[in-house]
Amino acid sequence: MSYFLSILALFKLLPIMETILPLLEQVSAASVDAKRLTDVQKVAFLDTLATLLVQNTDLIVAENKKDLDKMEDSNPNKDRLLLNATRIQDLANSLHDVAKLEDPTGKLLYKKTIDNGLEIEKKTVPIGVVGVIYEARPNVTIDVAALCIRSGNAVVLRGGSDADFTNKILVQFIHQALEKNQLNKEIVQLMPVDRKFVKDLLEAVQFVDIIIPRGSQQLIDFVRANSKVPTIETGAGVCHTYVESTANLDKAAKIVVNAKTQRPSVCNSLDTILIDKTVAKDFLPKIIDGFNQFGVEIFADEDAYAILNKANYSGLHKATEENFGMEYLSQKCSVKTVENLEEALTHIRKYSSKHSEAIISEDADKIARFLNDVDAAAVYSNASTRFTDGGVFGLGAEIGISTQKLHARGPFALEKLTTEKWFVKGNGQTR
Repeated sequence: MSYFLSILALFKLLPIMETILPLLEQVSAASVDAKRLTDVQKVAFLDTLATLLVQNTDLIVAENKKDLDKMEDSNPNKDRLLLNATRIQDLANSLHDVAKLEDPTGKLLYKKTIDNGLEIEKKTVPIGVVGVIYEARPNVTIDVAALCIRSGNAVVLRGGSDADFTNKILVQFIHQALEKNQLNKEIVQLMPVDRKFVKDLLEAVQFVDIIIPRGSQQLIDFVRANSKVPTIETGAGVCHTYVESTANLDKAAKIVVNAKTQRPSVCNSLDTILIDKTVAKDFLPKIIDGFNQFGVEIFADEDAYAILNKANYSGLHKATEENFGMEYLSQKCSVKTVENLEEALTHIRKYSSKHSEAIISEDADKIARFLNDVDAAAVYSNASTRFTDGGVFGLGAEIGISTQKLHARGPFALEKLTTEKWFVKGNGQTR
């Protein structure tokens, strides 16, 4: 390093950091303190943090605006990035909900005394250090910190540059809440957003126990391909709703419009409508008013296009192959007509991301077939996929929606931030 650069660094005009390994080592050391936290300490921290967030709503909104101003209005992530008074209050409420949940650590899973007198127990224990890589969703900063501390884990947060101002202010209040309760603030660390440090995190097997990517399929694929630390994927959502021939079409229209339009930027929103051809002419006109209200663009196959075009739907396009299997995250969706349940199941098998899938039907046998045969983390009958959420499912909050099958699947929350440990007590036994 040149003398000039050294002077600049000394005066903090050009902060120079070559590696984050010292930061990761600090978090690893702090995980011992996290593991020792009592239930009373965890609850007190969560309640303190909830109060701090509400008291400082204006400051958080001001920092969030700095991030929002950097993002184009057309970016579908802008809604995910937004924090306002209502959403901050929701975050505070979720903290109180997590505080009310039972501590997931120290649960006795197995107990046995074997013939030689050894007493063997298996209990739940914290994972240790959890690393989370996520994009423009600052609520993840609060949700992850809350769930990790409630389960006795330390956490390394690597948020996206799009939300850097917001994440920094939120972590500032997390640290304040820890300090107000005489707890080690190193339990939660926010990484710099420089991408060069991601490699350090993904390879820090001596300091980090698990990596959880939360965001786009591109992010998830990158972490899966490059991480030496074990990963749990919280996958992208490519969600289908199948309107079967016996469906109550008014009910189906209400569900489809909700699943697509209520909050399209999230992973459990609808991406593709599958419709039995026998009811397509009657069903599709029923969603036009609801879709027009939100300016939904539809990419329709030949049959659906003809129906919607005849009804003069303005946001209509002819679908191509790439319109199926796409996570839109905006007011767009594709429509495909199918002959029957079998063709719908075949389409879902080909294009699903195994997140959330729904059938609208009045045929109990077909509902059962759909729910049993579809390979997804959450399957629905006669309801919107928008319900796939840790808070809605009674889990308080979530790390994300896992679409894999090992360790966690579906809303991934408090109880899955633990692992198992065997405790063996003896009195001089040898083998």
